[in-house]
Amino acid sequence: MKDSDKKLGMHRAITRRDLVYGIGAAAFAAPFAAKTGSAVALDGPSANTTSYPPSWTGLRGSNDRAFAAAHAVGRDGRSDFGPVEDEGDIYDLVVVGGGVSGLAAAHFYRQKNPTARILILDNHDDFGGHARRNEFQVDGKTLISHGGSETMVAPSSYSDVVKGLLADLGVDISAFYQAFDQSIYDKHDLKWAIHFTEEKWGANRLIRRVFSGWDKSETDDLLTLEQAVAMVPISKVAQGEFLRLLTIEEDQIPHVAVADKMKFLSSISYNDFLKGHLGVTNTEVLDLLQSFTQDIGLGIEDITAARAITYALMPGWEASGLPPLEGEDEPYIHHFPDGNASIARLLVRALIPGVAAGNTVDDLITARFDYSKLDQADAPVKVRLNSTVVKVAHDGPFQSARAVHAVYMKGDKAYRVKTRHCILACYNSMIPHICKELPEQQREAMAQQVKQPLLYTSVAFKNWRAWKNLGIYGAYVPGAYHNTVRLNFPVSMGDYQFAQSPDEPITATMYRDDPYEHREGLTPHEQFRALRYELLSTPFEDIERSIRTQLQSLLGDGGFDAADDIAGITVNRWAHGYAYWPSPLSDEFPMDEDFDGAYWYSDDERWPHVRARKPFGRIAIANSDAAANAMLQSAIEEAHRAVTELPG
Repeated sequence: MKDSDKKLGMHRAITRRDLVYGIGAAAFAAPFAAKTGSAVALDGPSANTTSYPPSWTGLRGSNDRAFAAAHAVGRDGRSDFGPVEDEGDIYDLVVVGGGVSGLAAAHFYRQKNPTARILILDNHDDFGGHARRNEFQVDGKTLISHGGSETMVAPSSYSDVVKGLLADLGVDISAFYQAFDQSIYDKHDLKWAIHFTEEKWGANRLIRRVFSGWDKSETDDLLTLEQAVAMVPISKVAQGEFLRLLTIEEDQIPHVAVADKMKFLSSISYNDFLKGHLGVTNTEVLDLLQSFTQDIGLGIEDITAARAITYALMPGWEASGLPPLEGEDEPYIHHFPDGNASIARLLVRALIPGVAAGNTVDDLITARFDYSKLDQADAPVKVRLNSTVVKVAHDGPFQSARAVHAVYMKGDKAYRVKTRHCILACYNSMIPHICKELPEQQREAMAQQVKQPLLYTSVAFKNWRAWKNLGIYGAYVPGAYHNTVRLNFPVSMGDYQFAQSPDEPITATMYRDDPYEHREGLTPHEQFRALRYELLSTPFEDIERSIRTQLQSLLGDGGFDAADDIAGITVNRWAHGYAYWPSPLSDEFPMDEDFDGAYWYSDDERWPHVRARKPFGRIAIANSDAAANAMLQSAIEEAHRAVTELPG
């Protein structure tokens, strides 16, 4: 091991290696490796190490074991999985996918059919899909973090369907105004910052100010805009052009009527808006702006000016002549300690009461789930993990069939279950491979949902004194492997208390949801596929090294030591992450006269995701892909729609 790795703590004894753990894992991989002619690298602990997946660290999310069978079907065209064992049970509903949408579908189905027998099959070793819970034990204290789906955004605007489900689960939206400490950052004088690394920018520089509109109120007592721009490690000429961009107040597209501006901005890329209308041509400025698109995952050439300005809050609102926003945004505070994993856990406990004690949201937060209770033989509802569905088909012609068969792999064995109804709540891109009887047009529409890859990395710290010393709670890091890093949200619920003192252990989340190296000339679908390959082929050791290096660069001047101050790392790898958001620049996109950008509310079959979600016989589709929108509320709404579409 290099001395530089030792200084970062790469030799320390925390779970981190993506190796094959145990004979059981190797046996599982063997059949697929033999068929594809290549070895299958596995990661994560075996089932023999612990029975509590939230506490597993290292490489998590979609690990190799979770998608080995799926890749054998989808990428290699495998259809023969050996002898198939028929289960004797006949279910009322089989749900393929145990994410929030699949769990919500089971909830809605059971409301209509209280005595229904339901089986939920999921290929992962934990339920919830991207709503993943991470736990750490540090100095005798349990730390909770989220490994994916983060927050209920603007829940007051949720539909009656979503509000009704939350009410069924006992979620009180108003409780977050007490649970989320909105004063703690001011109390400790912590600000949001932007961090430039020496590796990318030639200087290691932390600026306690950002250059977007979402938190201008935070910066009033800090650097002036001119002072902050002067610290950006780009040339003086580039600094001048960047400052001019940030201070434009006059409408630069006056020839476009206010009523038509959003449609116009939706028809051009942000790159074209900058160059053609705002006079931004300096390559250093354009390079800098590539990293400001937040979690869109594409460069400024491939996102519309409308989305860049309104969603990513990049410079240009005033320059586009858009009217000032009215009213105040709903605060971004509706966050459980484990993010939306609590929604998944509430759904599972409601479906399978014996899995955890208690019946309130507060007692759920620190409840330790008994995973052995998820799949009990005599239970009316079962959640069967590590079970990859490889085939779904009607028992005869779909118009007259009375049942559906689902074949799934668990370990190296294939099983077949029979059900009256089936809801496919897995990724759209997988459905055409496992349900080949779907109409060709529908399968083609599903193939257009190429998800955005991403990482949500949870890091446990022994304390947060370095953050306090530097006066920051998070930072954008343009050009770094993880483009954003922040202390976890200050939420205290039930018996769980957020760290109040910098001397207490804490978690932080690092995001790789906007990879810096964009691939010009490739479509968004092609870019996401390339990024997926890069993500899946990167060893955990390389990811860990980048984490430690980046944190040392960011926090070192505050007294942080990557070798001593990190207590645990969990990398949640989502090779198929956010649902794909169609773009007028590259996709089918019906921009009618009354177009307002809110495409996902439309049932217009010109949208691929609308054609893809059509029911087929006794099979219905429920997932966030069905709305082309990765938000929690969409997953729930699509689950409700799918249940209502099932035949009697």
